[in-house]
Amino acid sequence: MSTTEKTSVAGGAATSAKLGGAAAGLLAVLCAAFFLDALDTSMVAVALPTVQQALHMSISQLQWVVSGYVLGFGGFLLLGGRAADLLGRRRVFLIALIGFFLMSGLGGFATSGTMLIASRFLKGVSAGFTAPAGLAIILTSFPEGPVRNRALSIYSSTGAAGFTFGLISGGLLSEVGWRWVFIMPTIVSGLILLAAPRLIPTDDRDSSSRGSMDLPGAAAITLAMLLLVFTLTEAPGVGWGAPRTLLSLLAVAALLAVFVAVEHRQPSPLLPLGLLASWPRVRANLGVMAFVGGWAAAQFMATLYMQETRGWSALTTAAAFWPCGVLGLFVAPRMEKLIGRFGVPRVLSFGLVLTVVAYGLLLPLGLTSGYWPALFPTFALIGIAFAVCFSTLSISATAGVAPERQGVASGLFQSSAQFGTALLVAITTAVNQAVAGPGAHGAMHGYHAALLVPLIAAAAVLVLSLPAAVRKRQPALA
Repeated sequence: MSTTEKTSVAGGAATSAKLGGAAAGLLAVLCAAFFLDALDTSMVAVALPTVQQALHMSISQLQWVVSGYVLGFGGFLLLGGRAADLLGRRRVFLIALIGFFLMSGLGGFATSGTMLIASRFLKGVSAGFTAPAGLAIILTSFPEGPVRNRALSIYSSTGAAGFTFGLISGGLLSEVGWRWVFIMPTIVSGLILLAAPRLIPTDDRDSSSRGSMDLPGAAAITLAMLLLVFTLTEAPGVGWGAPRTLLSLLAVAALLAVFVAVEHRQPSPLLPLGLLASWPRVRANLGVMAFVGGWAAAQFMATLYMQETRGWSALTTAAAFWPCGVLGLFVAPRMEKLIGRFGVPRVLSFGLVLTVVAYGLLLPLGLTSGYWPALFPTFALIGIAFAVCFSTLSISATAGVAPERQGVASGLFQSSAQFGTALLVAITTAVNQAVAGPGAHGAMHGYHAALLVPLIAAAAVLVLSLPAAVRKRQPALA
């Protein structure tokens, strides 16, 4: 089968909002990879106490089992997106997936904390290439409009489901043995590897990007992202006003300035600055930063509340989050009709309203609050909001982008989500530590203050989105 014929399989099967045949198979394998990324992120958190005892790790080492993955993932997303455009999305996706498979196995057989952290970092780097390549494959395989909207809605809801399932499966597997928490992603990624070569079409050479890799720009932005994520992760521990934190932030600013200067002079820039000339695209990246980061921060505080203050087990805590992933699966199939009827800005604003209400419902949380009246409504609303907001934000962030730039647009979007996670979790943690007092009541003061951070972030994005939503009927891809 020729390149053109293979490329047209997905496009030909995706001629209506109902995905079938080759298009459905392609979307299934890409959703499985996204599910795996989210699964791996949340699964490990529940098993950390067991891992610490088994490998005799210190607290400072233990945090890097999670932070190492985030550092590798967030630091290489832009480079991964550009590599996908330049070298071929299918090729980059498959090679990076092999790396993910190998590093998962290495983590499962780790004999020391250092070995485990190294495997997590390299696995994060692999995800930094698979994530933008996978999203770019969707964007170039499904035409703009109802078909792509439906595909993106399903894609985003599988991420939320993967995160929730990871919490629950992490609790279950850690009861059997902590190594299974790392071996399970090996099995899942192996199954995806078996199916992916058949289901992902070969890249159309005519639509591939021309030019060089822009190594100076890649070095500057990758170092900036690595240092930024590292600084935000470490800041709550060493202090926001500490010389180390301030010097690191100055170094990040200097690297970003170098990156902008390099991009202005490059004929084939890593990040075409013209992508940032569109306010809807900038707004979408700010939105995903606040939305994904805010939920990560709220989830972190809710976990501390349930486990440390209420004394719930890790498995019970993980199971409490089930509405976050399950409810989105029922909303995703209806997103295409909602967007077609009301337009992206209005649907996005509706999702952000749900998010603000969800965080507001957490503020009266008390020491004796029951799960169903106090926590379930928030988790249910967030589950719906995730399917609504992530899909509409991804549509806004990539609409109108030329095929040869879809990889870098996807990398920018996902980099914003990772940066938002690092930033808002760090700020929320700092607020919690500053306000929390001794005892259970003191801990509640800390939680209440910290939960204002994601609430304010969601409200700010809602304010930015409302002007577009209240205008006269917007096009579906506005």
